[in-house]
Amino acid sequence: MKKDNKKVIYWLLLGCLLIFIMVVVGGITRLTHSGLSISNYKLISGTIPPMNEVEWNDAFELYKQYPEYQKINNQFTLEDFKDIYFWEWLHRVIGRFIGVVFIIPFLYFLIRKQLTKPTIKKSIILMLLGGFQGFLGWFMVKSGLIDRPDVSHYRLAMHLTAAFITFAYTFWVALDLIYPTKKIIDIKFRNLIRWGLVVLVIQIIYGAFVAGLDAGLLHNHWPLMNDGALIHESVYIEQSPVIKNFVEGKSGVQFIHRYLAYIVVGLILLIWYRGKRIEKNNLQTKSLHLLLIIVGIQFFLGVFTLIYRVPIVLGVLHQITAFFLLGAMTFSLHRFSK
Repeated sequence: MKKDNKKVIYWLLLGCLLIFIMVVVGGITRLTHSGLSISNYKLISGTIPPMNEVEWNDAFELYKQYPEYQKINNQFTLEDFKDIYFWEWLHRVIGRFIGVVFIIPFLYFLIRKQLTKPTIKKSIILMLLGGFQGFLGWFMVKSGLIDRPDVSHYRLAMHLTAAFITFAYTFWVALDLIYPTKKIIDIKFRNLIRWGLVVLVIQIIYGAFVAGLDAGLLHNHWPLMNDGALIHESVYIEQSPVIKNFVEGKSGVQFIHRYLAYIVVGLILLIWYRGKRIEKNNLQTKSLHLLLIIVGIQFFLGVFTLIYRVPIVLGVLHQITAFFLLGAMTFSLHRFSK
């Protein structure tokens, strides 16, 4: 049987889809403040949720021992707890399912000798990324179980960024098999797309900072951060030294996220404009148009998400579109790589 066949491609694309679903559910988990509802980690038995009233009460009593209940949700009833438990449980189950979907088909393809050596190496990297992502998930949750009723925004950013990178790499490996040959193009243009990808990843990191600090719940004006003010004075007085305000202060983090958005849009406009001036095929042309369309949608979603103080629907849509934008950037870079 032919190596790196269609079944292998479908397997990789299924992985991309599952990672996408995982990120969506993770976004809902974050926006509904459900991420600390399961305070222990059981790889196998944790797949099954509480099945009767006794088990639910045991889970609720465990939740009561941690800061989120004691400092924020001490008015919760068992029914309230069940609501937040569901999203965190679903998020973890999807993570386990992704592991099964990656490992079992990989072993099957390996035994049947349907993978080339380069694809085997890339697949091993994918599984390592997946395992690391799982570790980061628990590492993130652990930060909210000690003395603070929320997770570290640094660990949240690590967890989210790892998911995006795992998706992008999985998609890249699939593209390598779908398009085994690549057209040699202008190296400077290829590098411009690379820089666009780097800035986009930094923007995704700052998006996680905004989410982790709930920084979207203030400065709900646009285009200026406050009525008539470019930036709120608290950027400079929240913490010292000043630089910490741009990684730990709510105002400073939102400021960076806002203005990085303009840079991302500007870079993609530049990529699209310069792309018009070089020789390219139909697929490459479509990839640039797709980039332009998605970044426009993402920009306006970001504005409305901010103005309306991060409603769950807009918050999730904003994260979903970021995912699509990363996919479009990955696809464009792949199509313009030699």
